[in-house]
Amino acid sequence: MFENLTARLNQVFEGLRRRGKLSEADVDAALREVRLALLEADVHFGVAKELIARVRDRAVGAAVSKALNPAQQVIKIVHEELIGTLGEAVPLRLAGPKPRVLLVVGLQGSGKTTAAGKLARVFRSAGERVMLVAADPYRPAAVEQLQQLGERLDVQVFAAPGLKPAALARAARDAAEKGGYSVLIVDSAGRSQLDEELMDEVTELASAVSPVETLLALDAMTGQEAINIAQGFCRRIAVTGLIMTKMDGDARGGAAISVRSVTGIPLKFLGTGEKLDALEKYDPERLASRILGMGDIIGLIEKAESALDAASAQMQAEKILGGHFDLEDWLDQMQQVRKLGPLGQIAEMLPGRFRDAVQQADPTDLEAGFRLSEAIIKSMTVAERRNPEILNASRRRRIASGSGTGVPEVNRLMKQFRDAQKLFRAMQTSRGRGMPKLFD
Repeated sequence: MFENLTARLNQVFEGLRRRGKLSEADVDAALREVRLALLEADVHFGVAKELIARVRDRAVGAAVSKALNPAQQVIKIVHEELIGTLGEAVPLRLAGPKPRVLLVVGLQGSGKTTAAGKLARVFRSAGERVMLVAADPYRPAAVEQLQQLGERLDVQVFAAPGLKPAALARAARDAAEKGGYSVLIVDSAGRSQLDEELMDEVTELASAVSPVETLLALDAMTGQEAINIAQGFCRRIAVTGLIMTKMDGDARGGAAISVRSVTGIPLKFLGTGEKLDALEKYDPERLASRILGMGDIIGLIEKAESALDAASAQMQAEKILGGHFDLEDWLDQMQQVRKLGPLGQIAEMLPGRFRDAVQQADPTDLEAGFRLSEAIIKSMTVAERRNPEILNASRRRRIASGSGTGVPEVNRLMKQFRDAQKLFRAMQTSRGRGMPKLFD
């Protein structure tokens, strides 16, 4: 997400850095480019205009012209004003008697059902007892899709064929109350477009269960149309928060920047992929940093903490610093890295030059390389993985045959492993002293 906008803004900022001192004309020229970049990213015209006006008011003045690094000062102002445009983070409200009801609404195809499943995962991970409700009797296989998600999450799914959505939701709330569930997530029906029938049904559904949160799922790939959809829902029901879905499929991301400013409804979650863990809590400061190419190291750490096995990571770190590192450890590391998600999403969270370096690599080639290395190592015996020194020519031929590769691929893997061993030995010897700096 935001790939195109980030690339354009980085070009503008790089041009500012090369100028040294900045005149009013330099700032105006740069802000024109920023405005064009925002509009090309499908940011609402009024939002882009107001953002640029606020930046100019602050950037054209003595504070910037006399700054030791004027370009960096302008970038700082853009960052701060972008955060202001994105609005404050507003947490979900889970108050009142249990079960607390969350109603998920939206058009057909907006990602409502997947969003409901992702929310269930979030609450279940927080220790809540969660029940999902399939209140969409119209879409073929809608109930089955939610039931499949429930099975994967080990979450109860309430379904009652024949009942209308409002009656079904009331029955689910009664069942959740009797069963001691703390959170009830209602997946409502959608339509291909806004119409009176849809809005009447959603209004009736909200009246039937009195949700503590009504979350509107918006497809980021619809661009500025997402704003019109949000305004249409808000005219009929009290939408308390937005979930911007399919952010990974939109390189522009303008809707996410515009929607809070135009509608006044807080963004609460971003859907960043198809997997059930691909749901990020909305954080305007971190999002602004990612848009401007500054990375999101905190987000990357959180992703790693949720995806990786902490005990395994600690044990590997101790083995590395103790000078013991074999092919089983290397295989485990590769498998752990793959759990973090698509390489493109990881790259977005890295700052500056690190992001550029990762993005230059072809994700398809890297994934193929992971699979190839995994196949080769898994074709080895346990003794060979733990003691690679015994890998003579005949063993390498057998491994190549078993993994469907050739001896050159096996040799290449072993060279990469030896290089990694040398690096880890250097780390063990110096305990970090004399290692290359990652940041200036």
